[in-house]
Amino acid sequence: MKKITSLLFALTFILTSCTGDQGPPGFDGAPGIPADEYAAQSFEVSPINFQYDNNTGLQEVIVALPYDLLDSDVVLVYRLDEVVTINGQDTDAWSPLPQNFFINDTDIIQYVFNHTFFDVKLLIDGNFNLSTLDTGFTQNQVFRIVILPADPVNSLDIDFANLDSVIEAFHITEFETL
Repeated sequence: MKKITSLLFALTFILTSCTGDQGPPGFDGAPGIPADEYAAQSFEVSPINFQYDNNTGLQEVIVALPYDLLDSDVVLVYRLDEVVTINGQDTDAWSPLPQNFFINDTDIIQYVFNHTFFDVKLLIDGNFNLSTLDTGFTQNQVFRIVILPADPVNSLDIDFANLDSVIEAFHITEFETL
């Protein structure tokens, strides 16, 4: 048994250390997806001024997108929550939608969104008459919309609630202003 093991061990070194002429080149792979179709798209929209809709009882605004979405695209929306000072530098603090606010002891509002292939509808829902909602929640709001291709979204481990994580994972360098 020792002889067989030694022989196999020696053959392994002999066969792996042989050199010779390079073989023929392999076949080309299938064409890839163009980079601009695979990249994330990002937009910043401001100022957003919500309007109360008597029919729905919601505060609403529609943001038209500069191009049509694909059926598989993933849409993320972030709201500028506040500007904080970190080490003497103003820094934007972004919150993902949906986002809740508790007003008084019983009133609650929630920023939510839905989208079609052509636009994103931003909504404020709540448990009270939203026509009386303070303008601090409805006027001069800033949102960032990120559109991601579904394939990398499914294959990456990303904290989508953190805008900085999304920016880093998809190499977003700027937000186009709409």
